[in-house]
Amino acid sequence: MKLIQESVLITELIFQAELVSYSHERLKVAVDEFDKTAVWSAIQSILISSGNISKILWPIRKKYKERGEHLRQFLEIDSESVLKSRTFRNKFEHYDEFLDDFFKDRVNYSYTDLAMNPSLVTSIGSSCHRGYNSYNNTLLIHGEMLDVNEIVGAVEQLKHKCKSAFS
Repeated sequence: MKLIQESVLITELIFQAELVSYSHERLKVAVDEFDKTAVWSAIQSILISSGNISKILWPIRKKYKERGEHLRQFLEIDSESVLKSRTFRNKFEHYDEFLDDFFKDRVNYSYTDLAMNPSLVTSIGSSCHRGYNSYNNTLLIHGEMLDVNEIVGAVEQLKHKCKSAFS
């Protein structure tokens, strides 16, 4: 990989990491202000930016895999990093497809979306499609949970490694 290419990609990783940091701070403020739209805007931004980091470090297309391997090795990123998974980002990005599948051939269904603190409300249960638990900073999507703190922590470590690469 050319030095200029490596530098540009590392700069992009820093930029995406800063977007995650900024969005995480916005999330805290939105929770304090009980601003549901701002909460989900910040969550979506965290998922998209961390997904962009994942795409740079773990590209899907075969012709870019070497680039991802080089950057992960150079930055000493564990191959099993929480940043590798794009599952939650994909669920947000392809939510329309989930809805098509969810409502197809259903007669009886319960639907709750964008729930705040769904783990505290027993009546929501499995009907919660997307929920955010502000008390422990976790995201619930279709029964799966993501600890936002883990993502933010991994991104902060990555940002530190990237900035150290320029030292």
